[in-house]
Amino acid sequence: MEAEQRPQNCVLRIGDIAPNFSARSTGGALEMADFRGKWLVLFSHPADFTPVCTSEFIAFAQAADRFAALDCNLMALSVDSLYAHFAWVRMIRDQFGVEVRFPIVEDPTLVIGRAYGMIAQDAHDASAARTVFIIDPEGIIRAMICYPVEIGRSVEEILRTLAALQAVDTHQALAPEGWRPGAPLFAQPEPSLDTVFAAKDPMEWFLSKDSLKDDSDG
Repeated sequence: MEAEQRPQNCVLRIGDIAPNFSARSTGGALEMADFRGKWLVLFSHPADFTPVCTSEFIAFAQAADRFAALDCNLMALSVDSLYAHFAWVRMIRDQFGVEVRFPIVEDPTLVIGRAYGMIAQDAHDASAARTVFIIDPEGIIRAMICYPVEIGRSVEEILRTLAALQAVDTHQALAPEGWRPGAPLFAQPEPSLDTVFAAKDPMEWFLSKDSLKDDSDG
């Protein structure tokens, strides 16, 4: 297992290139660079055979077609071994009738988790890691979401954030609070004095009522 070396305590930020790595997964050997050209949701989980993680993986697997419809792949990561991953997804299938087909990467040496800042450089385990990275087709990190170990992620919110990123890219616009696909978007304010002084009221220049319409759903 290999990952790009990053400086000690280097923290990834939105806008950074996602570090490349190669590793074994339930879908076979893979390299992060192989996922360029599509969106990717990379998420870590503390451990296999745990209640919260199991509920999350069932939800992700059930939503896999919805991510695919947004041209997005899923990839999971934990410190557990490849064989533990296999045993866990078999249990999920047998007990819940859900097949987890997206790759689950093994990271027993924590090298990938550390490269992504999912866990501290001096950590001995990944018990506190429950992180999501939304990565665009150019390999750029566009969103990062961190949850405590006790609380499961919202797959619906991850889907919403992914759709919002795609919509604002398409329309060069802004997504308001609680935005959903098909809802209006805000136009980007024009930062010029002429625009400010020409506005009919003090708010119109940056918060226009003439919002763009997202037509990504046809």
